[in-house]
Amino acid sequence: MSNGQKTAVVPATHTAPPAKFSHGVRKGNLLQVAGQVGFLPAVEGRAPTPAGPGLREQTLQTLANVQAVLEAGGATWEDVIMIRVYLTDTAHFAELNEIYNEFFAPLVDVPAARTTVYVGLPAGLLIEIDALAVLG
Repeated sequence: MSNGQKTAVVPATHTAPPAKFSHGVRKGNLLQVAGQVGFLPAVEGRAPTPAGPGLREQTLQTLANVQAVLEAGGATWEDVIMIRVYLTDTAHFAELNEIYNEFFAPLVDVPAARTTVYVGLPAGLLIEIDALAVLG
């Protein structure tokens, strides 16, 4: 792949985005994962469905959705240098960190840098996560 070519990355588990953007974009050795939320894998004819009402279920599904884009783009969590977490409730910060630390415990390399921001999300959604990976 030439450094000038951008390629959309769309895992089979994901539906088409609701607007004109890609779930992931690869250009050269960079892979940007768009903000992912805790929707269960797409099922034909079913509206997007959150993994559960709680932060744990949604966070784990959101991380799985980010991972699906990473893998479709040829990356792993070890390649990620930046993660942004968007939470709807400041009271969820401590629980998020517990879930996050458990999920990333197996990492061998230095953990990614992380920023956490508080935002509004569509009804029922508690978290959104994006990531930037450098391959090779």
